[in-house]
Amino acid sequence: MKPPFIWDRYSDQPYPIKDKIYKKKMRQRHLFDTIPLLLTNIIMFPLSILLMPFFRGKKIDEDNFYGMGVDLDKGDIQVELIEELGIQHILIRMPLWEMHRIEEYLAFVQKFKNKTILLNILQDREHIEDTALLQKDITTIFKKFSPHVKEYQIGNAINRTKWGFFSMKEYLVWYQNIQTIRNQQFSTLKLIGSSVIDFEYHYTIRTLFNAFPVHYDHFSSLLYVDRRGSPNNTQMGIFNTKNKINMLYSMVRLSNQTSNSIYITEVNWPLANTAPHAPTSEKECVSEEAYAQYMLEYLKCAKESGKINRVYWHQLIASGYGLVDNREGKIRKTVAFNTFKALNQC
Repeated sequence: MKPPFIWDRYSDQPYPIKDKIYKKKMRQRHLFDTIPLLLTNIIMFPLSILLMPFFRGKKIDEDNFYGMGVDLDKGDIQVELIEELGIQHILIRMPLWEMHRIEEYLAFVQKFKNKTILLNILQDREHIEDTALLQKDITTIFKKFSPHVKEYQIGNAINRTKWGFFSMKEYLVWYQNIQTIRNQQFSTLKLIGSSVIDFEYHYTIRTLFNAFPVHYDHFSSLLYVDRRGSPNNTQMGIFNTKNKINMLYSMVRLSNQTSNSIYITEVNWPLANTAPHAPTSEKECVSEEAYAQYMLEYLKCAKESGKINRVYWHQLIASGYGLVDNREGKIRKTVAFNTFKALNQC
C-alpha cells in the first residue's frame, strides 16, 4: 500500500489519510457521484424503513452461522485455535498490494483443511486506477485460489477513503471489472459485496440500486456497533442492532442486484488498555467481560433475526479487538474466546 495510504500493523487497517490536499483533490474529482447517491436515497432510504416490518426472516442453517477472521501474519497457531473453537468457516484477507506474497497466502489457506474459506480481496489505489493491473492480478488470484476457495469478498470498508475508494461509483466500476473476469473465466466462483462499514446505509443503497450490471452472490456488511456500546443501544432513535439488520434485509430484498443471503463479514468491540492495538480511541473501548457479553448479545440478535446467513467475527488474534491477545509473543485467550467456543459448540 503506497502513500498516502499507510497500513497500521497494530489495528490491521489503514491510517487516516494525512495528506489533506490529496484528499480534497480526490473528493472534488468524485463530487458528481453525490448526485445519484442523494437521488437514490431520497426514495430508497425511507422506503426501506417503511417496508421493514413486511420482510420476515427465514430459517437459517445454524450449523454454518459462525465464521472467524484469521491473518497470515498472526501465525500457524491459528490453525490449532480454529480447531479448538470448532469453526468451519474462515475469512482470510488477501491485500492486492501484497501480490508478491501470494504463494504465502496460498500456503496459509491450505493449512485450514476441510474448512470453507472466504477470501477477502483488499483494494489499493494502484489496482483501482490501473485496470490492466487489476485484471492481471485478479486473474492470478482466481487461478491460484480457485481449487481451494469458492467465495471472494470484493473490497472492504469501501465507504472509508483511507481504504482507497473516493466514491461508490468508483467501487461499482471496480467490482464490475472483477465480475467480468469471473464471468468469462471462473463462472463457478461466488463474488460477495459491497462491504460497507458501519451504519452508513446511504452508501449501501447506492451499491444496491444503480445502473451498473453488477450482482452480488451474497451481500456483505461490516455492521459495527462499537461506538454505541451494547448492541441494544440505539442510533437515530430506533436503530439498535435488531433494526439495523431489519433495514439491511429490507434493502436487500428490494434490490435485484443481489441474492437475499447476507454475510456480516466484520464486527468486534475495541478492548480497553490495549493502545496502540485498539482500532478506536480509549473512549470507545470496553473491558474483556463487556466484550464477551456484547458479543453474545450481537450474535444472538443476528441469528434470531433469520435475516443473516453468517457472521464472521473479526478476528481470532488481535490484541486490541480479537479473541486472543498475542502481545509480547504470548498467546492469551480472552474471556470472549471461551464464550465464543461455548456458543459455537452448544
